[in-house]
Amino acid sequence: MIALDNIAMRLGAFALDSVSFTVPDSCYAVLMGKTGSGKTSILEAICGLRPITGGTIHINNQPIHTLDPAQRGVAYVPQDGALFRTMTARQQIAMPMRIRGWSRAETNARMNQLADMVGITNLLERKPARLSGGERQRVALTRALAFRPRVVCLDEPFSALDEPTREEMYRVIEALRDHTPFTALHVTHSSVEARRLAESLYYLDDGCVHKTKAIPTTPTTPTPNHTPKHTPHTPTETDRCEYPLNT
Repeated sequence: MIALDNIAMRLGAFALDSVSFTVPDSCYAVLMGKTGSGKTSILEAICGLRPITGGTIHINNQPIHTLDPAQRGVAYVPQDGALFRTMTARQQIAMPMRIRGWSRAETNARMNQLADMVGITNLLERKPARLSGGERQRVALTRALAFRPRVVCLDEPFSALDEPTREEMYRVIEALRDHTPFTALHVTHSSVEARRLAESLYYLDDGCVHKTKAIPTTPTTPTPNHTPKHTPHTPTETDRCEYPLNT
């Protein structure tokens, strides 16, 4: 379960105030809204990558907003996957388990299990430069789930993929959730993606998150004169080790 209660955050001129909503346990929730409305900021606040100035965040009824990112039990799949270019897929997936002190045997068993389910067993020795866009996102998703997180946050993870590859990724997520249910909050601008994946659908509008049963008709893509009001966090290879909630 993810519960946000009156959270507030500020970054320059951009601000969110009194944002509250709850995602039920083991639910796959989708969050939509206009570009620049703060969807990524909400994900980053849950993960611990963006500080909040007020309110509380609970995961499974436990307050986590004062914890370091690595202590929250939250995995993060950013839009570009954020794979380390000098590491093989095997090394990327193993990292979150090594950070948490898993044994080599436990790490290899979990990696082999997930790699088989996601269909990347033959890609484990490749570095990102030798992976397609869909393959990179499979590795990023596998890495995110490796340490058995309580919650997974996904920020437009399939936006750069073509439609057939997106459909493959939808099936991958469905298979993973059938095997190991997890609570997810997935940001997207795609109504097709929302219809396909959402068990609960939320819409962020003017700083308020509303639960809805219908895909909003308001466009969520940028208009020609629109300038986003906030700058999402972009991870780099020099980020501290607690950044890898999923690395």
